[in-house]
Amino acid sequence: MKGNVVLTLVLSPIEASSSDAIKEAVARQLRLPLHSILAVRILKRSVDARQKQIKVLLTVEPVLTEEQLSLPPYPEPVFQDVRNSGKRVVIVGAGPAGLFAALTLLEHGILPILLERGKDVSSRKRDIAQINRNICLPEESNYCFGEGGAGTFSDGKLFSRSKKRGDMQRVLDLFHYFGADEQIRYETHAHIGSEKLPAIIQHIRQTIIEYGGQIMFSTTVKHLLIDNAKVAGVETTDGTKIKCDAVVLAIGHSAHDTYRSLSEQKVLLENKGFAMGVRVEHPQPLIDTLLYHGSPNREYLPAANYSLVTQVGGRGVYSFCMCPGGHIVPAATTEGTCVVNGMSTSKRNSPYANSGIVVEIRPEDIPFRGVLGGLDYQHYLESLAYQNGGSVVVAPAQRLGDFVAGKASGTLPKCSYIPGCNPSRLDQWLPDAIGNRLRQAFKDFDRKYHGFLTNDAMILGVESRTSSAIRIPRDGLTRQHTEVEMLYPCGEGAGYAGGITSSALDGIITGKAVAQKLSK
Repeated sequence: MKGNVVLTLVLSPIEASSSDAIKEAVARQLRLPLHSILAVRILKRSVDARQKQIKVLLTVEPVLTEEQLSLPPYPEPVFQDVRNSGKRVVIVGAGPAGLFAALTLLEHGILPILLERGKDVSSRKRDIAQINRNICLPEESNYCFGEGGAGTFSDGKLFSRSKKRGDMQRVLDLFHYFGADEQIRYETHAHIGSEKLPAIIQHIRQTIIEYGGQIMFSTTVKHLLIDNAKVAGVETTDGTKIKCDAVVLAIGHSAHDTYRSLSEQKVLLENKGFAMGVRVEHPQPLIDTLLYHGSPNREYLPAANYSLVTQVGGRGVYSFCMCPGGHIVPAATTEGTCVVNGMSTSKRNSPYANSGIVVEIRPEDIPFRGVLGGLDYQHYLESLAYQNGGSVVVAPAQRLGDFVAGKASGTLPKCSYIPGCNPSRLDQWLPDAIGNRLRQAFKDFDRKYHGFLTNDAMILGVESRTSSAIRIPRDGLTRQHTEVEMLYPCGEGAGYAGGITSSALDGIITGKAVAQKLSK
């Protein structure tokens, strides 16, 4: 048999958990003796739980020759030493977009200078511990700001809904190259785990420095240096001016002060749609029962993961950043506000399942005027949550059934949110355009999964940082800002990505565009 063969297998959860059973299934399908199958490489894995008899779908590549066995699963990156490079590119933000842009520039022999307003991942851990103990909220080092970006400690998921943005597999391969588990290369809902991402981010940083790149932490950009509609560098808040050949803006979706600075400099910005709502938490065993139909093979299946969407009053309401076996975390970046998000460790073994349930916000829905109106709306809702929460990052919460019925919750169920919750009438203080749609959506979701709407679940407020409320417009081909030459908006903060994977991919594509421009 010549050439690589790709097969599709439909197995039971028990069979899919055994490498021997997978190999036997391959041998049967190819009608070959078992000993001729040297190994089996999994290319894709997903769970089909639509019917009571749950199946695991595998796309596999059988390894039939020693030569095939010795080949690496993907081309490894080749970085160049850039210490003597004649080209310098400032990258604002060391999240996935900024880090992967820097790696791409290294591949093209261009020196990246990463400026990160937050701290390195080790220092972030200490600050996040303070936040979780409800002691303080460091505004420059928290769940959103710092090395690795917002997803490092409050996400870990590598799933992207977009199938048209480019080579997502390359992003997964690079994460694996820098230390992620093999499974992320083929799981449909790939997940690194928030406890593993910091080490991977550190490995990326070490590689950037090893090849001559520069990274500066606790460094916030105050202004762009613009001359005749062309960016020439940046000025930081301490007055330092850094000259360069191009600037990549990978600021993340929560850098509200940077958006305001860009607006003051008359850099063109645009309103865009986003979403806001709450985070709902159920007992994970309940979600497993609803989605796996009480399957006796539960021990061979991952913690159940749902995806929900409905239309209410002409706007979409949907689940966002679902975290099976996860925890809810505080994601505010400004004192006097309360924001929640979700995360999961690699084992996804928490007894809780949480997800954002959010309402589509279109530009015409924003009650605040101006291009920064979306930011003002986010801040307004986050301030309301803080006023009803208690102190620092204590979150307002209500039992799910009580929220839908319009009742106060005298008590709250146990919850994964470490800083603590305060019983609150979210049904009363959430804006009607959000609260009314959420109530109807929870009824719709209960019709799909009967038992979803229960007082054993609770909602916490607010989930407001689903994506940027601003777009920094750029040319679709060159990736440059439409009015400022050599300025490259990138990632979630530019309004062109959503999540770790798509942001990293946007960083790769933007890095290539910068390299192509500078090569001319």
